[in-house]
Amino acid sequence: MPALARKFAAQPEPEPLRGPEQRPSSKRRRKTFHASVLVTRLEEWFVEADSAEEAQALLAAGEGHCSTFGERVHVEVDRLLEDAD
Repeated sequence: MPALARKFAAQPEPEPLRGPEQRPSSKRRRKTFHASVLVTRLEEWFVEADSAEEAQALLAAGEGHCSTFGERVHVEVDRLLEDAD
């Protein structure tokens, strides 16, 4: 497992949907919130090179091709804003 993958814990499973009897009352007005969210995910990339060092330098420079868009490995809410009504 790459070192970056070990830094972040896998995302917990989402909570199951609640039944109608457990949902908040529809008469209550809900607020809207906006957030800046940092999302980190692992992707698999490939590049052709003569050595591992060259490949690492090329990938760090943004060269190469993405072969798999990975799963989210970390989500962090940076700031949360509430709409004023």
